[in-house]
Amino acid sequence: MNEQEIGFIQNQIGYTFQNKKLLEQAFTRRSYSAENGGEDNEVLEFVGDKVLDYVVVKLLAERYGHLPENKVDLFGHIVEVVPGWFHSDRDEGKLTELKMRLVQKTTLADAIDSLGLADFLIVGKSDEENGVRGKASVKEDLFEAILGVIALDSAWDVSILQDCICMMLNIDGIIGTEGINYVSEIQKWSLRRTGEIPLHRVDRISMQASWCFPEDPRCIYGKAQEDTHFMCEMQMLGFEPHFVGYGSSKAAARADASKLAYEYLSKNDLLLSIRDDIGNPNCEDSIGQLEILARKGHFSIPQYDFNETHDENGNPIWKCDCNIPEIKKKTSATSSVKKDAKKKAAFEMLKYVLEEGNSTR
Repeated sequence: MNEQEIGFIQNQIGYTFQNKKLLEQAFTRRSYSAENGGEDNEVLEFVGDKVLDYVVVKLLAERYGHLPENKVDLFGHIVEVVPGWFHSDRDEGKLTELKMRLVQKTTLADAIDSLGLADFLIVGKSDEENGVRGKASVKEDLFEAILGVIALDSAWDVSILQDCICMMLNIDGIIGTEGINYVSEIQKWSLRRTGEIPLHRVDRISMQASWCFPEDPRCIYGKAQEDTHFMCEMQMLGFEPHFVGYGSSKAAARADASKLAYEYLSKNDLLLSIRDDIGNPNCEDSIGQLEILARKGHFSIPQYDFNETHDENGNPIWKCDCNIPEIKKKTSATSSVKKDAKKKAAFEMLKYVLEEGNSTR
């Protein structure tokens, strides 16, 4: 790996390595080591897997759990431990479901794609020939190996590990949060319009530094608060301005920068519309296009009801009703062919949601 590649990876995951050999090892597959010598990332995957489990459980307990607040002094030191029960807003079954959603293979593979890291894998000839870079299991392994080397390089600093996992996973976008998930929206916008993910540079700052940070006329800045510890500069390929957000954590600073970008795009009428998610709407593809919009979270999966009658010659006449629970309008169509009736009903619904903008996202 060269310095430019290392710098890109470090900016994306929000961590600067003291031992950059460890970072290179995290990206090295066994196929390469077998052909060229050196260490691979397999044991690091094991380490990272356990780190991920621990930190995700910690995050969920902190998000949904409540303990009596301990008494602290002016310097933030605990001076008295207040006894009491631990209460959680989610039961064990729901917490297990959320944990599995955060650590499953597809989630980790999607995170590697969102960060643009799969291309940096160091693989042997056999892996290259088999196209392993695109496999979800390989990306999952890479995610865990990166966590493993962060744990080793940071001397198992839990606050650093938690910050990095929040940066890499976009947890709010996975388990849901109220309102707009700005990080997810900006990632989608950047990929659609530029073909590349946004680039991030995260730095730790002091309050004094945050207030006198030299402003760049190419940037739009957020506002630092009293608990500000980090700043994140976000850039989208071939697009100005850049956006500088602030937050108490790396993930919060990135979210602030993403919010600034979203507000800028909205103000200048540059946001993606529902039509951008399907391309050219047409009757032939309308069933699939409606489903794509549903899968992308605009509304629920469409439901179709059929009724068969016959004309005076005994030929079938199919009537199809298309219904989406969140959308008041129901569309209908008829045809002598059942599939055609479904396509026509779907196309009428597709035209309606595109024209009226009935999105529940």
